[in-house]
Amino acid sequence: MKKTVLMLSAVALATGLFTTSSHAVEGLSANAVVTNNYIWRGVTQTDDQAAVSGGIDFNAKSGFYVGAWASNVKYGTANSELDLYAGYGFEAGEFAFDVGFLNYGYPAGDDLDFSEVYASVNWEFLTVGYNVLADSDAGGDFGDDDYIFVDMAFEISEGLELGFHYGSSSFDAGGDYSDYGMRLSKNGFTFAISDTDNSGDDMKVAISYSIDFDL
Repeated sequence: MKKTVLMLSAVALATGLFTTSSHAVEGLSANAVVTNNYIWRGVTQTDDQAAVSGGIDFNAKSGFYVGAWASNVKYGTANSELDLYAGYGFEAGEFAFDVGFLNYGYPAGDDLDFSEVYASVNWEFLTVGYNVLADSDAGGDFGDDDYIFVDMAFEISEGLELGFHYGSSSFDAGGDYSDYGMRLSKNGFTFAISDTDNSGDDMKVAISYSIDFDL
């Protein structure tokens, strides 16, 4: 799903700048991001180098959606990432819910592909989400690993949003860790910092520019 620059949440960093006056295909949209560092759950996916990413989404009026997202990476034996996802979003009173399935693909990687089932709920400024491993080419089984996160976002002035994030990764094989960060976003530009509680990790800084547009 739009794994934009710093994963403070699945889609938190994308701020649309350009929209057409009408859809060529209703519900079809795209996004693009450039960043100095692609960070996911507090960990760089590009060895602290720049990344260019983009995706395409189809959102039906019923709430169902499908999409694809791609980026360059420098992760293990992989130099590219292609994610495919499908889900359903709906509202109940003041709450917005999202559930779906996400496959992380690494075309040039060895045993790196894996997939997750995810769910999240949003209320005003607060989003809480949970991702659980569905399958892994490395041998992981359903439920072996999971990730839970809490995001908060506040508009502190017109068009300027301040966001906070905390996430916790748990692995059946060990190596659990937490990641946390904050961001400032306006007009498609985002300045974000992220860190983990791993003693060997340094704080990461990501500066990005994103656009969303209807197709």
